[in-house]
Amino acid sequence: MKVLVLKRDKIGDLLLTTPLLAQLKTSLAGVETHVLANDYNAWVVAGNPHVDRLWVYRRVRHGGSLSLGAAWDWIWQRLALRRERYDWVIVANGDESPRAIRRGLSLGGVRTVARCADASRYSGLTDPLPRDVSSHEVERLMGLLFPLGVKNLDKKICPSYILPDASSAFARGWLAERGLAPGKYVVLGLGARRPKKQPGTAQVLAWSAQFRQRWGLETVFMWTPGKSGDPLYPGDDDVAQPVLVAASLGHAPQIHPFRGPIAEALGLIWSARTSIFPDSGLMHFAAASPGGVLGLFAEADVSPAPAQWAPRGPKVDWLEAAKSVSELPDELVYGRLERLLAR
Repeated sequence: MKVLVLKRDKIGDLLLTTPLLAQLKTSLAGVETHVLANDYNAWVVAGNPHVDRLWVYRRVRHGGSLSLGAAWDWIWQRLALRRERYDWVIVANGDESPRAIRRGLSLGGVRTVARCADASRYSGLTDPLPRDVSSHEVERLMGLLFPLGVKNLDKKICPSYILPDASSAFARGWLAERGLAPGKYVVLGLGARRPKKQPGTAQVLAWSAQFRQRWGLETVFMWTPGKSGDPLYPGDDDVAQPVLVAASLGHAPQIHPFRGPIAEALGLIWSARTSIFPDSGLMHFAAASPGGVLGLFAEADVSPAPAQWAPRGPKVDWLEAAKSVSELPDELVYGRLERLLAR
C-alpha cells in the first residue's frame, strides 16, 4: 500500500501530524508513506523515521503575491506525484481546508480522505469525514486513518521532532559564551499572535527572578523576531523591548535574551531544563523536547482552546486564563513549573 499525506499548514501543525505518521507505519504492515509539504514547513519531518519519501512544493501564493515559477514547478511535480499511483491520499487537516482538498484531489489517488462539511463540493472525494470541533488536533488528524482500516488509535503517541546536529552545536556554543550549562535554565518565550496569551513584562521579570531564587535556574528569554504589524509573520520585538531594557540596565541579570532563527531557537529549547510558552508553534516543539513545556492559554471563547490545542508530550502541563495571561497568579505558575521539574 502506498499512502501520500498532504500537509500545507504551519510548522506547528505539521509537527502535530507526526503521530498520524507513526500510527500509520505501526498499524499497516509494509505501507509506504510519502509526505507532501511546502517549502516553509517540510523541514519539520526531515529525517522522520516514519516518512519514506518527502516531497516539497514551492508555495504559489505567498504574502499576497503570485509566483509564476512556483506555479510552473507545481505542474511538473503534480505529474510526478500522479505517476506514483497512490492507493490513498490523506489531506491531513483537522478541519476542512478547501485548498488542501483540491490539491489532494489533483494527485489522482485511488481514494482520497479529507474532513469537510459538504462532500458534494469536492468531486472525486471518496472518503469524506465529518468535521470535529471538540477533539484535540492530534486525535482529529489520527482519525483520518479510519477509512484505511486503522481503528485502534494509540493515544500515547506524541508529536516528535529530530533535532539536527547543527542546532545542538549552536546551542552548545551560545550557552558556553554566556557561562550557561545545558539543563540549568528555563526558556521563557513569547510568540502568540494574540497579545492576551503573552506574559507581560512584570511577569517575565518576576518569574525569571523566582526561577533563579527557588531552583537556581537562569532564564533564556525568547521571542519571535519582527514587528507586530508584519502581515506575514507578526513578531514580538515591541513586546520584548521593556524586558531587554531591564536586562541591559542590570535589573534582571538572570535573563539571557535570544533573538534568532527557529533552528537555533530549537537547539536552546532542547537543552533547557523546561520551557514556558504561550499557545504557539514553539509551544508544541517545546512539548516534544526533553524538558517539556508549560503552555499558556487565554480567551478560549474567541481563540483556540486547550481541549483542541494543548501541548502533547510526556512532560507537559498548561494553564488557561479567562481573559489574559496577566491574570494568572504567580504562585500558580510556580506550582505547575515545580511539577514539571519534578518529573
